[in-house]
Amino acid sequence: MVNPDNPNADIDTAELQNAARTLGQSISFVKARSEAEIDAVFATFGERRVSALLVNTDPFFLARRAQFVALAARNGIIAIYAQREFVAGGGLISYGVSLADGYRQVGLYAGRILKGERPADLPVVQPTKFEIVINLKTAKTFGLDVPPTLLARADEVIE
Repeated sequence: MVNPDNPNADIDTAELQNAARTLGQSISFVKARSEAEIDAVFATFGERRVSALLVNTDPFFLARRAQFVALAARNGIIAIYAQREFVAGGGLISYGVSLADGYRQVGLYAGRILKGERPADLPVVQPTKFEIVINLKTAKTFGLDVPPTLLARADEVIE
């Protein structure tokens, strides 16, 4: 699911399409930009026989994480999210950049600027820390057995 109002939606969609093609998988994209559209998209999942959902990174989606988690549970949709906050709120699994690490980078940059460095002279920093968070309680609700190798790789397991 992507928010078409997100300026990165087209780039993210193209990258996901390429990844799916590389793996020999098919992927469909649904769009939502409001709470009502999120509800409407989930309402179509039964007739479309959707078995899994990837929720793209988006501030609007993050603010409505409780809605996503509740709808996924109600509709029996296994969902993966890009931010740990969804999983902390009852979602199944997330894989994405560490927001805490991003905030640390912001603090480091602010410190460098306050010490006199020009912002234009600072290098662009890309995320380097990605995290996997798994909610075992939610996995049990779905009747899923999470492989021990995945649990061992997880940065956090919520029980």
